[in-house]
Amino acid sequence: MAHKEISAGGVVYRREGGQLQIQLITDRYGKMSFAKGKQEPGETVEETALREIWEETGVHGVIVQPIDIIAYQYEHAEFGLVDKEVHYYLVESTQGELKAQIEEIRGVDWYEPKEAWEKQRTSGYDNNDFILEKGLKLLGVEV
Repeated sequence: MAHKEISAGGVVYRREGGQLQIQLITDRYGKMSFAKGKQEPGETVEETALREIWEETGVHGVIVQPIDIIAYQYEHAEFGLVDKEVHYYLVESTQGELKAQIEEIRGVDWYEPKEAWEKQRTSGYDNNDFILEKGLKLLGVEV
């Protein structure tokens, strides 16, 4: 039995003066990504997503709907083979000031949808492409 690990996060958006904006973080490796992290005991996956977004970016949000799950395996020094699931949600930012959690990530910012898509395509992780694409589609943006 492979060890199982669940993480959760979100494609966070807001409407600023009628303009849709998408939140992207710059992770510790300098790649564009979404706020996410490991589920803690007693948390629902949704609670994990919202907590991680708040901890990493300083923003409180509400879950609009699930986007998708990325599943993969990796080799862990202690546990051996790990089955990893990352649950992504579409999350609307409700309040808070953007503030990157510098222990975990390098930065966080809001982007126009097209710019967010460009950054994801050029500086993001390949397996996140369809997550952002699906999130944007749910928001009525075709890329």
